[in-house]
Amino acid sequence: MKQQSSFLARLANGSLVLQILFGIIAGISLASFSAEAAKQVAFLGSLFVGALKAIAPILVFILVASSIANQKKNTQTNMRPIVVLYLLGTFAAALIAVIISMMFPTNLVLVAGVDGSTPPQGIGEVINTLIFKVVDNPVNALMTGNYIGILTWGVGLGLALHHASDSTKQVFADVSHGISKMVHFVIRLAPIGIFGLVAATFAETGFSALAGYAQLLAVLLGAMAILALIINPLIVYVKIRRNPYPLVLRCLRESGMTAFFTRSSAANIPVNMALCEKMNLHKDTYSVSIPLGATINMGGAAITITVLTLAAAHTLGIQVDLLTALLLSVVAAISACGASGVAGGSLLLIPLACSLFGISNDVAMQVVAVGFIIGVIQDAAETALNSSTDVIFTAAACEAAENKAKLG
Repeated sequence: MKQQSSFLARLANGSLVLQILFGIIAGISLASFSAEAAKQVAFLGSLFVGALKAIAPILVFILVASSIANQKKNTQTNMRPIVVLYLLGTFAAALIAVIISMMFPTNLVLVAGVDGSTPPQGIGEVINTLIFKVVDNPVNALMTGNYIGILTWGVGLGLALHHASDSTKQVFADVSHGISKMVHFVIRLAPIGIFGLVAATFAETGFSALAGYAQLLAVLLGAMAILALIINPLIVYVKIRRNPYPLVLRCLRESGMTAFFTRSSAANIPVNMALCEKMNLHKDTYSVSIPLGATINMGGAAITITVLTLAAAHTLGIQVDLLTALLLSVVAAISACGASGVAGGSLLLIPLACSLFGISNDVAMQVVAVGFIIGVIQDAAETALNSSTDVIFTAAACEAAENKAKLG
């Protein structure tokens, strides 16, 4: 009995990354051996993603309210430099996508449109949607995973409780600690959940439908790789003045890998929170910056919007000059920041960018359909990049603040 409990303890405390890798290999093996058997374990992935999505809204709300309520006077949260890094990273992503798209122009085989999908008619509509999410009913915000609304109410409640009694603040701190414990338990189930997700994905698609879009995928993934492994490390180096790769690679490994398979920034918020805690980052900072990053730090989305828009322009023989490309970068960056406020995320913002080149909505929606075909890879890589970057920039800002305090 003791040997069994000792084995379970070692399993629970073992390397989560290695366990996830084992789950990936097991999922691919099962799908290769029996597609039907792989489909039967799909519920494991759905349960895991569902559990993360269920706990993420209440985690963010309580953690933000508790952190602000218990915040000591004159405490620096470093939010301004983090927001600057988020916006700079997103704009850099759009510029990289423009450069790579022009170096390797792609022709699309346009397919049928997307039924029942209504893209926004302009930047104004995207911003308008986000503004109304700020004043959403708090219960509805928690139920629908509206993180803009959750952040707003969490900050408001935290400020209101800042002058409450110590016992009231302690209640919120204890509840926050309890929910964090629940999050750790859910995250330990990641290998099982990812096993189900990988098995189901390989069994249902086999990635055969992606072969015809190899060049488009190569441009997308190439731009994302350059952002993740060159541009983001460069931004971090300027901020912290040391080798950025240990931080970048750790975040890609421990945050990006989970996000790649869950394909949900919201589901990865608890994972990022736990990683920030493990890295001993400032709780008052990451409790706000991580859910905010899941909303506005959208470098992967900016790349998707830009690459697919320029592919559509090239397919139709539209010449794109430098000024128009720069304008597209700005539009893509702004649109990407509002992607979470639009059903369908980054893909349904493509028609908005296409309108810069006079591309009709019907053609643009066919481009969106291409995006859905390659979505198995595109959305996974986009989410991994977006989510891991949230932790990278938060950690960089925290370290820069600590270095400044030591020198000061």
